[in-house]
Amino acid sequence: MQYIPNIIFLFLLVAGIGYFTKNILKVIRNIKLGKSIKEIDNKAERYANVARIALGQSKMVKRPVSGALHIIVYVGFIVINIEVLEIIIDGLFGTHRVFAFLGPVYDALIAIFEVLAFLVLVGVIAFWLRRNVIKLKRFWANEMKGWPKQDGNIILYFEVVLMILFLTMNGADLALQNMGADHYTQAGSFPISGFLQPLFEGMSEATLILIERAAWWIHIVGILVFLNYLYFSKHLHIMLAFPNVFYGRTTPKGQFKNNETVTAEVKMMMDPNVDPFAAPPADAPAPEKFGASDVMDLNQIQLLNAYTCTECGRCTDECPANKTGKKLSPRKIMMDTRDRLQEVGKNLDANKGVFVPDNKQLLGDYITTEELWACTTCNACVEACPVSIDPLSIIMDMRQYLVMEQSAAPNELNVTMTNIENNGAPWPFNQQDRLNWKND
Repeated sequence: MQYIPNIIFLFLLVAGIGYFTKNILKVIRNIKLGKSIKEIDNKAERYANVARIALGQSKMVKRPVSGALHIIVYVGFIVINIEVLEIIIDGLFGTHRVFAFLGPVYDALIAIFEVLAFLVLVGVIAFWLRRNVIKLKRFWANEMKGWPKQDGNIILYFEVVLMILFLTMNGADLALQNMGADHYTQAGSFPISGFLQPLFEGMSEATLILIERAAWWIHIVGILVFLNYLYFSKHLHIMLAFPNVFYGRTTPKGQFKNNETVTAEVKMMMDPNVDPFAAPPADAPAPEKFGASDVMDLNQIQLLNAYTCTECGRCTDECPANKTGKKLSPRKIMMDTRDRLQEVGKNLDANKGVFVPDNKQLLGDYITTEELWACTTCNACVEACPVSIDPLSIIMDMRQYLVMEQSAAPNELNVTMTNIENNGAPWPFNQQDRLNWKND
């Protein structure tokens, strides 16, 4: 009978981590639906970006208030969860504060955990007020209704509950230590939960043990629930921000990649030894699709971007097209890409790993041409993203599909391209008249 709690704990731990692993493997599978990427270059720069941007939060603090709050919550939540290691060992082997033998070091660690837990509470409450009382505009855009809006609050409630449970557990533990209860030997320093002691005055030892054990169990179960909630939440970026920053672009932001198919075609046409009008060999592979109309046409980094999006709205807040009332929202581009990718993943799950055409695609069913052509390609969204997401690359790939596969460019662009083709410039003047302006 004495081992039943340990068995229950083991079952919960295996079930929680197992379900999380299953869902993360789905994320990896879905990302791999995209086009494979070539060998990664500039690795030293990429590792430096991870240290500076993902770990050091350098782009977050460009907005000092939200940046400082995020660092508090980020550092606090990560450091506090080091204590989960002790909880796991205690849960599996029936010990209590197994690392107490570290003495002063353990006391200092618990004190640090408590101070950070309090700061996390303050930060989370501030975030909730900014979102729900102050109602910052970027949290109330059209794409932030329904689940995205609820998700932002749910994660805050999760963190509040977990921090309160942590401090309650420590407060009851301290009260039991002061009582001299069995198995509750003097260990740890409690600068925050020490203030909770008046709440426990007059309680019996049995009641305090019940409170401490209940807080302990709910805390660890809450952590496992939180872990598995990440898959369904924008907060998957807690894990994906690091690889996403690593794979972020290191080339100049204004530089667009050449389409290899077009480049090969041009080289062939300019080769005097090749007849450009000759029919391709019968066994030649079908020409690659230009641009992207669905998530499978995007590359794996772009799909990783979609899963990493934090929905913070900094990209949309900086977008000049959005500021002038256009329908374009870079955040919505990323959210739509992720939603479509999730839909494709569910299709695969339902059909034993085989995608069954569903008469839907990213272009049209999720992202409209009006949104795509509103983009000015200024890179403001790319620069603003705190985790190196690149909405512009998706917009440009979908534009390329519209132009090269569907000949569906806006009339203004068609006129410009015709002028370039005929006159060598975007203006409707022949080459002899192009310098007439200097005579005025």
